[in-house]
Amino acid sequence: MFTRIIKQPDSKSFFLFGPRGTGKSSWVRERFPGAVYLDLLEAGLHSELLAAPGRLERRIPAGHEDWVVIDEVQKVPELLDEVHRLIEARRLRFVLTGSSARKLRRRGVNLLAGRALTLAMHPLCTMELGDSFDLARSLRHGRLPATWSEADPKAYLASYVGTYLREEVLQEGLTRNLGAFARFLEAASFSQGSVLNISAVARECHVDRKVVEDYFTILEDLLLAVRLPVFTRRAKRKTVAHPKFYLFDAGVFRAIRPRGPLDSEDEIDGAAMETLVLQDLRALNDALGLGYSIYYWRTAAGDEVDFVLYGERGLKAIEVKRSERVREADLRGLEAFLDDYPMAQARLVCSCDRRFHEGRVEVLPIGEFLREAHEWL
Repeated sequence: MFTRIIKQPDSKSFFLFGPRGTGKSSWVRERFPGAVYLDLLEAGLHSELLAAPGRLERRIPAGHEDWVVIDEVQKVPELLDEVHRLIEARRLRFVLTGSSARKLRRRGVNLLAGRALTLAMHPLCTMELGDSFDLARSLRHGRLPATWSEADPKAYLASYVGTYLREEVLQEGLTRNLGAFARFLEAASFSQGSVLNISAVARECHVDRKVVEDYFTILEDLLLAVRLPVFTRRAKRKTVAHPKFYLFDAGVFRAIRPRGPLDSEDEIDGAAMETLVLQDLRALNDALGLGYSIYYWRTAAGDEVDFVLYGERGLKAIEVKRSERVREADLRGLEAFLDDYPMAQARLVCSCDRRFHEGRVEVLPIGEFLREAHEWL
């Protein structure tokens, strides 16, 4: 088991959100061996607490002073009222894990405002992999922990996508038309790393635009995707308005993305490379508490920077290119960004074999960038 870099509070209750398969349950069981552990994926327990949330207290022995873990708490959002009461009445400490923020955001998370922190668990990052880091494997199969232990990671990823469709989308009643949602997923995968055009995705999967907008929200609620907003602070040029779309893991993206004789492997590999960089940026930002907001930048004239990080630690711009040789066109977006924001640090991440400077931009091989990202950020 890889050592995760999440820093949990010593004595304060907390939520731990992350997509299924990122290792939340394994981490919690290892970190809190003396806790009362309640897994809401167990059908009997789920039914018992759904019918009467007040039964939660009966599951916690009198005088228990260790932690209480409720796994997949979004299955019974009403438990949060009881959690709130028990934190106040018995001074209990809770770990509340979840793979969906949808029901909790709508029905009760605010009840715990100030009483529980919120942490996130992402797929493994390069810092956590340490000496096991393998760039080719990461780009091909992503970073879900099981893909590093399964004999056939490709089959696991295919099963993972199917499990999410069946267990999360269908059982939670998020959509009545699973076939349309499956078509949408494939169509959305063509938008990986691109400025999102919802109308185009709707036409591609033959689903109404409003329904497709709801589907994108479902992906975000299930923590399976993220939409990056455009960076507009003190903008000196006209920028685009639409967000940029990414599925959360390079391996999951590949498992969903259809491919055939007309599909370019270079295009797919390039999107996977961008995704891997974003995975590490998001994981490090959350786990180390760096406090960055993550954006992208694109002007109406077409100049673009893949990732812009903005926060108290500074302003950083990152462009990702699959090519081994750096061309003038590869630097154009970063140079334009530096003209507008000269205080920024800019890096071009690519498949080159050494690091060097090209004017104001530092150029790094992707493996080197990922290994030292936690220090640079």
